[in-house]
Amino acid sequence: MKRIVALLVLISIAQIGIFGKEKYPDYRSLFSEKKLKDYVRFLSDDGFQGRGPGTPGGELAAKFIARELETIGIKPGNKGSYFQPVSLVAAKADRETKLRVSNRNATFDYDFGDDFVATTGAQTEAINVDADLVFVGYGVDAPEQKWNDYKGGDSDYRGKILVMLVNDPPATSKEPNLFGGKALTYYGRWTYKYEEAARRGAAGAILIHTNESAGYGWNVVRTSNGNWRYEVARTPNDRTPYLQFKSWVTDQTAKRIFSQANFNLDELREKAADRDFKPVKLGLRANLNLRSEIKRLDSNNVVGVFEGRDSELKNEYVVYTAHWDHLGVGEPNAKGDSIYNGALDNASGCAQVLAIAEAFTKLPEKERPKRSQVFLFTTAEEQGLLGAEWYSRNPVFPMNKTAANINIDGGNFLGLTRDYGALGADRSSLWEIVSDVLKSRNMTFLPDAYPEQGFFFRSDHFPFAKMGVPALSIQDGDDYVGKPRDFGKKFFDEYNRTNYHQPSDEFSEDWRFDGMVQSLDISFSIGMAISNEKKLPRYNKGDEFANAQPNRK
Repeated sequence: MKRIVALLVLISIAQIGIFGKEKYPDYRSLFSEKKLKDYVRFLSDDGFQGRGPGTPGGELAAKFIARELETIGIKPGNKGSYFQPVSLVAAKADRETKLRVSNRNATFDYDFGDDFVATTGAQTEAINVDADLVFVGYGVDAPEQKWNDYKGGDSDYRGKILVMLVNDPPATSKEPNLFGGKALTYYGRWTYKYEEAARRGAAGAILIHTNESAGYGWNVVRTSNGNWRYEVARTPNDRTPYLQFKSWVTDQTAKRIFSQANFNLDELREKAADRDFKPVKLGLRANLNLRSEIKRLDSNNVVGVFEGRDSELKNEYVVYTAHWDHLGVGEPNAKGDSIYNGALDNASGCAQVLAIAEAFTKLPEKERPKRSQVFLFTTAEEQGLLGAEWYSRNPVFPMNKTAANINIDGGNFLGLTRDYGALGADRSSLWEIVSDVLKSRNMTFLPDAYPEQGFFFRSDHFPFAKMGVPALSIQDGDDYVGKPRDFGKKFFDEYNRTNYHQPSDEFSEDWRFDGMVQSLDISFSIGMAISNEKKLPRYNKGDEFANAQPNRK
């Protein structure tokens, strides 16, 4: 009898092991390190001229991706086409522009690039704003936090230039979870601050930059705003409010401006961290006579689809995203290089989504996913997630039938890791799938290492989240096999300091691709699990996106 019991136990254990392997098999053989390397090298080549949206090089990159989808057997996703046109307006500010700030006694000029940057939201060649400056603290109106920096009537802001701090109001010892605690909320993002200023009827908005609050240096702000800046083209019936100009200033410049009015910026910054803060009329007037080169153009999202095998679930979709664009040709660096190749950001993501697409075509028919798979390569991500925003407002496949979004913005070129990250996993029922897949690989989950920098709001999964679609943004692990524990952090910090949005983000023959294959195996397994679940994933109750799409099953 003991032998029979022991045998039954062994059989049960074996069955559990087999079930685990069947549910989350090893997919690494579906991916080629060489092909990934070739994709990244090719898409970051100088010949694409930095893949600017609407430029010959950028649209050539989009056509290359579409051709690759066709070659590997992925069908066109948009009514027989691989392309979803996105109407854009681009503005390139005159770098000779001065920001003039006057008090009762004198006028001071500030220089474009060194002191401030600006672009127009008017989508016209010339704007001339002359208005009073009002400091509105963090520029946040959050009823659920009982926080409002816009005290007073609308007349206090309409037609004014609003000056504000980047990031969220800081948490306190009494309220450690205020605005997410250490984690940045959408209220802290520069996009929200411009949107809220526009809703208040402001003529312009000036954000005060610090490395700590923004999560990157002034060099990133300068290069990102010193070239073409894009927006979705407004239609005649579009009543969305906009700003005549959107600007950033360095912290040092802001201190000089505030001193013109005999205010201490650091003291006002401290006051702005309190709920009782009231906007401060600085007693200054600013003038910005901004001329811009304007061009109207169509760029393209690239869309492919792989049909699911289940007769019902094939009408539901898992969407994989990666942006194909980068910053094009811009200000040269110290070496004279003016091409912003975007190898890591985001030739690497495009390579991985192409690899995932091809992997699905390699599966035997009976192992193919029940739900359909959509491969979306977006334009103008670097300009404010414009391609993804366009898709979310004009979806090719219904949002209420979109099971999840898996976004890849970057890649692992450093080697194998013991961990894996997916921003947003803890917000929805996707957490269980991610956790189970990682357990099957004997790997750990990497929480957001930089929650204060708000990466969840900074890539193409965010427009999906706003529509109520559970979304993940894949993150490299940071516990590298055979490397010191701080190896990953040091690389990230150095990349952020010297290569992010710089011409130096270039392909290197020294890069490894085994870690990328490892990550793809996990991401693919997560996608398969989502595809075969009976119910659509949902955001957790109480999450800020839980009520955005109530008609999910």
